[in-house]
Amino acid sequence: MTDEPRLSAQDMIERLSPALSPRTRIRAVTALLAGAAGAVFVGALWWTEPGPLPGRTHLAFALFTAFCLAWAAYGGWLLTRRVPLFATDRVIAAWIGLAASLATTAVLTVVAAQRGTGVGPVLAVGGGFVAVALVLVVRAQARRAALLRRRRELSGAQPGRTS
Repeated sequence: MTDEPRLSAQDMIERLSPALSPRTRIRAVTALLAGAAGAVFVGALWWTEPGPLPGRTHLAFALFTAFCLAWAAYGGWLLTRRVPLFATDRVIAAWIGLAASLATTAVLTVVAAQRGTGVGPVLAVGGGFVAVALVLVVRAQARRAALLRRRRELSGAQPGRTS
């Protein structure tokens, strides 16, 4: 017998790999930079538009700026993580993508309806983006659940307990 204490599953996981893989770190930096650049670009475009803008245009600029800031915040949050995430990052990214695709589809549908150009193509393309985003949400949540289940199995926790 050794005098060394037994490591929990969490301790083993933390010792096996760094908190963020290089691939995840690249995704985080990309999200941070793209989100910040997008927010600056959309904000500058919104600010420099001449004359009074219609309310729906203000709404569209505000939504696009908000989504860019959400991606920048996601990238910054991901870069600061020092613990294993168990696919939480993927769940958050998938929900941001779903929210952005739903809101963009809704705004573009309203614009198309007001202009009388037909909402069919907007709903078809937007529906495709929403469907893909929804699949990503389901896959991310399933992956997270599987990882958490595996962690519980490795640590010997009781089946009904969550962490």
